[in-house]
Amino acid sequence: MTAKRSVTKAAGGVTRWRDAGLTVDVATGDTLRAAIPDIAALRIAVFRDFPYLYDGDAAYERDYLATFAQSPDAIVVLAKDGARVIGASTGAPLTQVEHDWSAPFHTRGEDIDDLFYCAESVLLPQYRGLGLGHAFFDHREAHARTLGATRACFCSVIRPDDHPARPPDYRPNDAFWKKRGYAPLDGITATFAWKDMGDTAETEKRLQFWGKALSV
Repeated sequence: MTAKRSVTKAAGGVTRWRDAGLTVDVATGDTLRAAIPDIAALRIAVFRDFPYLYDGDAAYERDYLATFAQSPDAIVVLAKDGARVIGASTGAPLTQVEHDWSAPFHTRGEDIDDLFYCAESVLLPQYRGLGLGHAFFDHREAHARTLGATRACFCSVIRPDDHPARPPDYRPNDAFWKKRGYAPLDGITATFAWKDMGDTAETEKRLQFWGKALSV
């Protein structure tokens, strides 16, 4: 099932993506699964840049996303320029994703039944600054509320300020996330391993969880 939704006003009044002729499609179920190859390609293209520096593998990406898509309440938000997918954002209840993502909350004894996980948001660089980031969050948070979630979270990789691959003009997304009402969750981090661009082996990275309460 696919519903084509038009965000009438993104947070901060940013809806320039509509003026640019772009569309936002919300997909679940079979349509979500059909979008997996496009999302996998976007993840590889976007996450290769700092701060993730992810040296992605198409087969792994398809398997990872297929597992995610098995969640009965998962959602994917696709941004398109014509028929071309130029951005994607995913989410699911934290109880329905791989245990590795919920483990940091279980370790602290937290109840996650009301917690929605905003997974990836990937957007090609030339389409940034048009408000699509807000549209991605608007749709996922609205979907979370329909499922009865009262909180939302996501995580972001932690890199040192003096990392040798950090571009001089790099600007983190912290200000954007805080504008959306998110804040770092004290003491809640995850550890995952992947191979950085230019490396020969995987190394572990820490990721910081951010979260907020969802208004009704």
